[in-house]
Amino acid sequence: MGAENINTKKPKIGIVCPYNINKFGGVVDHVKSVAAILKSRGYVVKIVTPTPPGADASCDPDVIYVGSSRAVNAPFLNTTPQLSVSTTPDDVKQMYDQERFDIMHFHEPWVPVLSGQLLAYSNSINVATFHAKMPEDLLSKSLEKIWLPYGKNVSKHIHYITAVSEVAARYVRTATDQEIEIIPNGIILDKFDPAKVEPYVPFADDVKTILFIGRLEGRKGVSHLLKAYKEFSSLHKNVRLVIAGDGPKRRTLQNYVERNKLPMVSFLGFVSEEDKLALMKAADLMVSPAMFGESFGIVLIEAMAMKLPIIGGNNAGYSSVMKDTGRLALFDPKSTLSFVHKMELMLFDDEVRDLFIRWASSYVKQFDYSIVTDSYVKVYEGLYGQGN
Repeated sequence: MGAENINTKKPKIGIVCPYNINKFGGVVDHVKSVAAILKSRGYVVKIVTPTPPGADASCDPDVIYVGSSRAVNAPFLNTTPQLSVSTTPDDVKQMYDQERFDIMHFHEPWVPVLSGQLLAYSNSINVATFHAKMPEDLLSKSLEKIWLPYGKNVSKHIHYITAVSEVAARYVRTATDQEIEIIPNGIILDKFDPAKVEPYVPFADDVKTILFIGRLEGRKGVSHLLKAYKEFSSLHKNVRLVIAGDGPKRRTLQNYVERNKLPMVSFLGFVSEEDKLALMKAADLMVSPAMFGESFGIVLIEAMAMKLPIIGGNNAGYSSVMKDTGRLALFDPKSTLSFVHKMELMLFDDEVRDLFIRWASSYVKQFDYSIVTDSYVKVYEGLYGQGN
């Protein structure tokens, strides 16, 4: 096993990502970050993923494209996965014969159909990580009837299960009795160092800047943010609202701003990672009023690492991350009064801001990808050691 390994005592690892590896996304970023750290520690690691349309299979020797795929809108996963549509058993067996992985790590293994196909023929140790959760709505109830049989069939091939939060683990428990270890999402902490970032120039002034970063869809609660900002801006001058992101609700949200003549509201559309950091450096408050469908809330961790106070919706995912002093940041996005009061508290009460920033600066250290990777290594080495 693992004849190509740099160190024969280290298992060779294949990490399966069901999404387009060439596009930005939370799971993609997680997979790439952990893979890079593992490689730096002497592991042989390859990412296995469906072939995106137009991909150059030779561009990265550490990425293995399997079969072909097509983009499918999956709002319950809050992403657009590239679902494998033409992988054959022979292709899978040939890949396994060539690579001889000791460990296969499947991210979002219930996303059809690549993980199911790979698990069916895997002779490796199979580890799974679940990131997403089902939203609390009628759609998820309907999907559950379809999803659970598939999930149960996939799970029987998995030797060890992790999830990024208790919320993400909750649904998985309906399909398996296996123990589930919580290993959180992560960030590259050094990247989110405010001392290394210059503020976004158009907003580098003395105007109090409220920032939203995310997809403009209903569950993200931006309509409630605008209602609260309407009230907030009538009470406080010298404030602005910056909305970075795109999505199906953008035109509706812009119409609301125009119709109500809300002052100093900017829609930036999708922003680069560089601009995201600069916006966080320039802002005075990050607002993330998501109502449901969150399993973790990586944007909260990123903002806190940048020493930017935040407030967030009291959904199950955010509540599982924002513990202890972090509970100060949670509120009901549907309550305009609560929303306004929470913005006032975090923008204008210097004592509360300082308390939150001190707590957050210490709390976020556990989410550095080097520590997250340590947890995965412990799993890998423990399972690999049992079989050798």
